Amino acid sequence: MAYGKTIELFLVNGTAESLITAELSNWNGKAIKIPRTEVAACTRDDVSGAGVYFLFCKEDDGADSVYIGEAENVIERLRQHLRDSQSGKETYYWNTAVIFVGNDLNKALIRYLEDRFVRLARECNRYRVLTKNTYSNTVLKESNIATMEEFIDNVKIVINTLGYKVLVPAPEVTDETQYLYCKGSGASAKGFLSSGGLTVLKGSKVSDGTVPSLETRGKSYFNLRKRLEDDGIIADRLFTQDYEFNAPSAASAVVLGHTSNGNVDWKTADGKKLKEI
Repeated sequence: MAYGKTIELFLVNGTAESLITAELSNWNGKAIKIPRTEVAACTRDDVSGAGVYFLFCKEDDGADSVYIGEAENVIERLRQHLRDSQSGKETYYWNTAVIFVGNDLNKALIRYLEDRFVRLARECNRYRVLTKNTYSNTVLKESNIATMEEFIDNVKIVINTLGYKVLVPAPEVTDETQYLYCKGSGASAKGFLSSGGLTVLKGSKVSDGTVPSLETRGKSYFNLRKRLEDDGIIADRLFTQDYEFNAPSAASAVVLGHTSNGNVDWKTADGKKLKEI
């Protein structure tokens, strides 16, 4: 049975665009969300200790990406990221950092956390993970592993509450799932409505081509499909895994290869349009 949770968000400077702290009831961990522009001048004690951090980026093609790291002094590590960017050593550009600190974290524990978060983010596959290497062979006592796994579960809740689904797995099919179908232009896809939009199921087939005019639309589904192909989520015209789109029209446009009204092009097995249900 799932129980309710209480999260306290504190807008440190009175605005949601500035630094925010987030604390979950009955947890000694803490999240600090800080914009890139505030890192250099930040002197808070709670970000100068050991912890893990997520750097959130928006790629040129519109894809979301994240760098996940660990440090014994997190704020100084973030300043090093800024210096690396200025010198050209860091090629990606992040706008926001979300830091997680906790009582009694040490180098071994944060290395364990970093490795687990990188693995989880890759499995969820909602963000491109920019982290290249982690310490995957960190040895911990059984009791420490249990404590860190509980820490991870709490981070999942808090970071999702802050608006980042980096650790949220793809929605699962249940006995009550109502399937929807999108067909045409050589495509045949199967999916269902999910909390984040519409999930297309593994094995769904996309069209054999795309219409270039998609690039001129307000949202470029042409580029989205190309990114999914580049990332291997679509290969040989087939979805290699379940993938959640943020809207039915985004899903149907990628499947059909042209602009689409998802409320019309997604239908039940008996032909009823999505907008009718």
